[in-house]
Amino acid sequence: MADDSSDEEQTVAKDIVVTKYKMAGDMANGILRKLVAQCVTGASVRDLCEAGDTLILEETGKVFKKDKDMKKGIAFPTCISTNNCICHFSPLRSDPDYTLKDGDMVKIDLGVHIDGFIAGVAHTLVVGASKDKPVTGRKADVIQAAYLAAEAALRMVKPGNENYDITDVIQKIAESYECQPIEGMLSHQLKQNVIDGDKSVIQNPNENQRKEHDKCEFEVHEVYAVDILVSSGEGKGREQETRTTVFKRQMDRVYQLKMKASRAFFSDVANRFATMPFTLRLMDDEKKARMGVVECVNHELLTPFPVLYEREGEFVAQFKFTVLLMPNGNIRLTEGPFDPDMIKSEHQVTDEKIKAVLSSSANRKAAKKKKKKASKQAEGQVQEATTQP
Repeated sequence: MADDSSDEEQTVAKDIVVTKYKMAGDMANGILRKLVAQCVTGASVRDLCEAGDTLILEETGKVFKKDKDMKKGIAFPTCISTNNCICHFSPLRSDPDYTLKDGDMVKIDLGVHIDGFIAGVAHTLVVGASKDKPVTGRKADVIQAAYLAAEAALRMVKPGNENYDITDVIQKIAESYECQPIEGMLSHQLKQNVIDGDKSVIQNPNENQRKEHDKCEFEVHEVYAVDILVSSGEGKGREQETRTTVFKRQMDRVYQLKMKASRAFFSDVANRFATMPFTLRLMDDEKKARMGVVECVNHELLTPFPVLYEREGEFVAQFKFTVLLMPNGNIRLTEGPFDPDMIKSEHQVTDEKIKAVLSSSANRKAAKKKKKKASKQAEGQVQEATTQP
């Protein structure tokens, strides 16, 4: 935080900041639900990604209209990754599309921001699944593992706890379902205009990552995007031939670009997206964008978000939520429409300490009775999920 009071960091200690986070969270949840409903057999992944981004821009455009200088919109472009694709699949018009099929495991990931205050969310579903046709086998195992790991993290990301407490619990829950968290994936602290803050939770770190990744303690008035990715396989991501389309500006890098196309592209990125991740699909001229991005990445002005894959035949599930750490308890901003009756795994959590965490309340102390009732129902669903035969 700068010494100058005019540059004072805006945190959730201020009501207006909480309000902006909640607005972004409500939009993210609503857009996610619309996309979930459209994930049917025959749907185009590219069209769904475009629809998600369009909805984010439309919804954020409706608020704070009088404040012309306020930035708002996409905090993370809509990505829809299926089956063994781990993350960041958001194809361009010139890229091969993917058409959803019955039984596909679909991960939807997106982010919304109001005045730089970010709400990210991700959700996993299986095309064609229902209460009458529930998800079973390895698909059910990996979804249940990721969902319960997220629920445990929600209860443990609180002031006084440490990041590696979360790392260890994610690992144990995944292993209960004979699954593995994706190695090295990070859940970041969020700040105004910062999607990857200094504090983070790492999952399934290898030996070097564990040495290099700093321990930290969660503190009141912090915000986190907790991102859980679990695989039915070995948990290692790898790049394939799929084009990277999502990038983010590297704010501490300066370089005089040589190509005119690169300079025009980078100027457009700086004006339209500032510090937020973006997709090349949103650029006015896709061909020029594909040309310009190369020099920017080569000189580290942009950070790429590569499309990662597990081994063929494996499945990866993802659940992401955004949470505010408040003095009287957490406020969860984002979540998807999860229905435990549609997931039938033969495994369960047996660790008594983790079962105790999952059965504890994730509610704020000041919550209203109506919210408490809803929370009890959700906790009952979590408990049921941990004791399924």
